[in-house]
Amino acid sequence: MVLGNMDVGLSTQNLVAILLVVALSVINIFGVRLGALIQNIFTIAKISALAGLATLGVFVGRNATALAANFSGHFWRNAGLSAQHPVQVGATDTVVFVGTLTILAVAQVGSLFSADAWNNVTFTAGEVQNPKRNLPLSLALGTGVVLLLYVLCNLIYLQVLPLDGSAAGATILERGIKHASEDRVGTAVMQQMLGPLGGKLMAFAILLSAFGCSNGLILSGARVYYAMAKDGLFFRKVGELHPTYRTPVVSLMVQMVWTGILCVSGSYGQLLDYIVFAVLVFYILTILALFVLRVQRPNAERPYRAIGYPVLPAVYIVMALFIDVVLLRYKPQFTWPGLMIVLLGLPVYWVWSRRGQMAAESSSS
Repeated sequence: MVLGNMDVGLSTQNLVAILLVVALSVINIFGVRLGALIQNIFTIAKISALAGLATLGVFVGRNATALAANFSGHFWRNAGLSAQHPVQVGATDTVVFVGTLTILAVAQVGSLFSADAWNNVTFTAGEVQNPKRNLPLSLALGTGVVLLLYVLCNLIYLQVLPLDGSAAGATILERGIKHASEDRVGTAVMQQMLGPLGGKLMAFAILLSAFGCSNGLILSGARVYYAMAKDGLFFRKVGELHPTYRTPVVSLMVQMVWTGILCVSGSYGQLLDYIVFAVLVFYILTILALFVLRVQRPNAERPYRAIGYPVLPAVYIVMALFIDVVLLRYKPQFTWPGLMIVLLGLPVYWVWSRRGQMAAESSSS
């Protein structure tokens, strides 16, 4: 069923996703060690799958047609900042031509989401040993390894399949990256290298990745609700720990129910457009807080260094603002509703803060 811009309803994929969320939420009740163990297993499996794809591409997948098409001067003909590219405006049939930077901003939705969980380890800071050392180290290693693997895999894609292609192409090679079946470029590359077996291996790797990603988000996300409750900004019950396992069981259950609702409220791609825009808004606010705190609390203890301050944080804010503005312009059917949802949080925050102040005043008197 279509409701507004969203495909609402229960499908086989949604049902499987909900069952997976329920299972992982229950598992994470039995201690952070168990959740972390599962996360480590599937993270290693996911990294191994990406490394395997890169290795296969180097030794098996190199294709003369793709190499000639992708690594020649002709390939870069539209790479200049002055080049114009077509982009669809919202859900309409209107197509406009925009510059390279604008089209890159529109295309960032998928890649930004794929790297979005880079900071989620900080949500579990209260349960991390020696966080002053281990948190920065895990952030640097995590983002560094992911970026390296993603760059390598994209280079492999360009060595196996031509970037351009024909939608009516009879073979995977003729369709190229541009017209890969259902935009599944990795699957097309594996099929080109290994035939039908390659498609099955990629499907298995995607399942591993989805499972590991879901577990990591469930493990870390529940700690956000827990911290909000401890600060008096959410239901008090959510801030309680299980007496035996010392995990935020109520927070995990609240998150599980909310995630299930989201699963049936739209397709993966639609929710992606909502999330990335809103996430960037909060990242911008977080980085702005760095400047505010430096001014308001110049003598506060700072256990972590802000490398490149103030230039690097300022550049990040400008780039993130540019992407958000572009998304508001060219994907309004998702970004404007997403902005409204974020703004609705302001009065909710005010109400919860007010309640917390009143409770503190009554207890002190």
